[in-house]
Amino acid sequence: MKTLIVIPARIGSTRFPAKPLHKIAGHSLVSRVADVAARVAAARSDTSYVIATDDHAIMDHAAEIGAPAVMTDPELPSGTDRALAAAHAQDEAPDFILNLQGDAPFTPPTYLSALIEAATTTTADVVTPVVQLDWAALDTIRDQKTREPFSGTSCIRREDGMALWFSKQIIPAIRKEGKLRAAEPLSPVFRHIGLYGFRMAALERFSALPVGHYEELEGLEQLRFLENGMSIMTVAVEPGANAMWGIDTPEDARFAEDLIARSGDPMEAPR
Repeated sequence: MKTLIVIPARIGSTRFPAKPLHKIAGHSLVSRVADVAARVAAARSDTSYVIATDDHAIMDHAAEIGAPAVMTDPELPSGTDRALAAAHAQDEAPDFILNLQGDAPFTPPTYLSALIEAATTTTADVVTPVVQLDWAALDTIRDQKTREPFSGTSCIRREDGMALWFSKQIIPAIRKEGKLRAAEPLSPVFRHIGLYGFRMAALERFSALPVGHYEELEGLEQLRFLENGMSIMTVAVEPGANAMWGIDTPEDARFAEDLIARSGDPMEAPR
């Protein structure tokens, strides 16, 4: 199975202009994400990676850091569409495309490897990771949602891992929670991690479909797949070394620098 990891890196951002080029502890954001992809690609002969951008400054920067890159149409509506454009630009079409968000520098490489492995054993159109929350983590997310109601996404899944639904609400609702807390260390809530692996045909179909009703209401692209009868396999992974996922604002970037100062730099970890 030929796998391509695509890192969409768009120059325009309302909240954080030129975000991919912003330096965090001495390294640009896009170079940090590229390092994650490069580690996975180096360990697998069937895997490569590419930065998919809409800007010549990012193309030039990719050349400086020795990362492969491809120019894509600035008018593409989403990172998922940019991932498809990058896949089409390859000399040999990949079988499986991983969309690694260009603002997620703390993504554990093991998450990408888990999705690649899962894709070899499932016929699902899409694979994506989830983390089962313990009660303390669930309490933290509930508190966060009182201030930022559209932060974080939860998932309901079957016992075999197939996704039933995703929501910005915390799902499922839990009756008799006190009894469950006393009996189990983990809550029944799975937090979705925004990392996707697509079959090539599924990605092409996604881009050809109109925006779904619930996709638009929730602001979740993955609902377009479910609304059109396509299948999503969720892969349960362990929580990362830190709770930070994406860099959305300059304040997030400053927090990431503090986190690196306290916990160490992932780019300096042995390959």
